[in-house]
Amino acid sequence: NLDAPTSLQRLAGWATRVLHLAPPPLQGCTDPRTLALIRLLMCRSAPRSVVYGSTSGVYGDCAGAWVAESRTVNPITPRAQRRVDAEARVRHLGRLRSSAVRVSVLRIPGIYAPDREGGTPRERLLRGTPVLQTADDVYTNHIHADDLARACVLALWRGSGQRNINVCDDTELKMGDY
Repeated sequence: NLDAPTSLQRLAGWATRVLHLAPPPLQGCTDPRTLALIRLLMCRSAPRSVVYGSTSGVYGDCAGAWVAESRTVNPITPRAQRRVDAEARVRHLGRLRSSAVRVSVLRIPGIYAPDREGGTPRERLLRGTPVLQTADDVYTNHIHADDLARACVLALWRGSGQRNINVCDDTELKMGDY
């Protein structure tokens, strides 16, 4: 339980690879869950690799511009601020001299799959959810759940240290087109 750090002690030193996809709490500007996990990982032998699942929302409003991994983050929402905090904490683990941890940050957009709630546009159409008018439409990023799973595994085993990776489909879709 990442909300009860003392419950994590018995896990210290077990994992050689850690995939951290737990979201931060719904309030605040920091992510105490990620902090608890990082403290645990530093207790004993550190893992070989850590992959943190963040969000592409850390970039803020990019006004339709293409976004590269090297773009400076501009978290506008409290949720994005918590994610930036978590990214920094995970990266810190990779920078410690005493640890040779390869840290990868996956910046994940909207996830879709037929078996996810709201995972396809069809469900939205059946519910009668309004669609954006063309003049108000924006480009958006998505990734299929299976592709995200493959990206996570690849990052765990082959990820280069201290890298941000935007994981999204290779499409140029506006929200209304999706």
